[in-house]
Amino acid sequence: MQFELNKEYIEEVQACLSENLDAALLHEINQLHPADIAEIIDELEDEEAITLFSTLDEEIATTVLIELEEDVRQLMMGSLNASEIANRLIPNMDSDDAVDIVAELSDKKKDDVISAITDVEQASVIVDLLSYPEDSAGGLMAKELIKVRKDWTPLKCVKEMRKQAEDIENVYTIYVVDERDKLQGTLSLKQLLLAKGSEKVEDIYYEDVLAVKAYERSEEIASIMEKYDLVVLPVVDELDRLIGRITIDDVVDVIKEEADKDYQMASGISTKVDSADSVRMLTKARLPWLLVGLLGGILGALVINQYEDTLGLYPEMALFIPLIAAMGGNVGVQSSAIIVQGLANNSLGFDSISKKLGKEFMVAIINGLVCSVLILVYTMIYKDSLDLAATVSVALILVIIFAGLFGTLVPLTLDKYNIDPALATGPFITTMNDIVGLFIYFGIGHLMYSWF
Repeated sequence: MQFELNKEYIEEVQACLSENLDAALLHEINQLHPADIAEIIDELEDEEAITLFSTLDEEIATTVLIELEEDVRQLMMGSLNASEIANRLIPNMDSDDAVDIVAELSDKKKDDVISAITDVEQASVIVDLLSYPEDSAGGLMAKELIKVRKDWTPLKCVKEMRKQAEDIENVYTIYVVDERDKLQGTLSLKQLLLAKGSEKVEDIYYEDVLAVKAYERSEEIASIMEKYDLVVLPVVDELDRLIGRITIDDVVDVIKEEADKDYQMASGISTKVDSADSVRMLTKARLPWLLVGLLGGILGALVINQYEDTLGLYPEMALFIPLIAAMGGNVGVQSSAIIVQGLANNSLGFDSISKKLGKEFMVAIINGLVCSVLILVYTMIYKDSLDLAATVSVALILVIIFAGLFGTLVPLTLDKYNIDPALATGPFITTMNDIVGLFIYFGIGHLMYSWF
């Protein structure tokens, strides 16, 4: 049954922690899913959260720690000494989760934790994984896996697999390697069970296997696993030796983090934050793009000031300044959002930039004509001014065309130079389109009014 957290339950837990540590309630909490326990801890005050976490069984505490929000997890880690982390938490974790936890510690505490790990082999694995960039296949992978040699018999495979499986929570795939540990393929459990005693793995395994190098970017890993519907992906080194595996739960985290980052960047937030962060962190993340918007507003005001004489002669043009700016910004964000989405999921195809711009040009022409005709009719009816109607209509179609092309070109250009194209969906596009849109509007107005 799904657990639903509410305010009353949180208050009950808080009362329990502040008064008498009700054993029945604490036992009930220990029976919940780790994700639900993490949700409870996230809602508690710091001291309450630390107290509740300390009452959890070791295995449950390990899983809960991984589920916690980053700032709360760091709080829990800060409440434990190096020995407690090394002996209470690390032994119950897969290597990839252990590395994620250790990587968040300060350099000194990180060294202390590694030194305190009694299992030398486990400490060596963690040190090895820490050497890989966080956003690479090596940074995502776990060392725990099931592998068999291609020259083994089915009976020997079963014996060796039993030993290896002791340290693995979920067995997704059996990998086949040669005597040098080079990945050869995968072995079906069904084929292994049905194999004759005289057969060897090389007679029954599947050679077709998809693997990635250790330094492959995490975004590419997510794309591969999504494209081929994989739940696990082997990782090999430069010599094609099997060194680890990436499971779907780690990739889902990557996809979520990328989506959050792109959404925040498109909203004008420069670094990853959430509502629970400090005022300083929130301000630091949001202020830079607000300053960009402020600069854009100043430049827009300078454009209007430059055409002050035109506005003095034709003050009715001021009525449509917000319309021109809003339409340019909206069209630009629409165009850039489609391109950024296509770049993210590799669905843009292999068309040249000129073809993509040509397609966007046709879309902008159609949208611009429809909007221009509507604004022309509106202006003629309610303002009864041919010169104003013509000015606004022509300016609007040109602004829409420019914004569509600009919104397409910018993310493609950023991607070409390995800059996150999500930058093109936020205030940058809106601000630039506002400024250029005003230039176009007043430039067309100056020409149009001089003709009528």
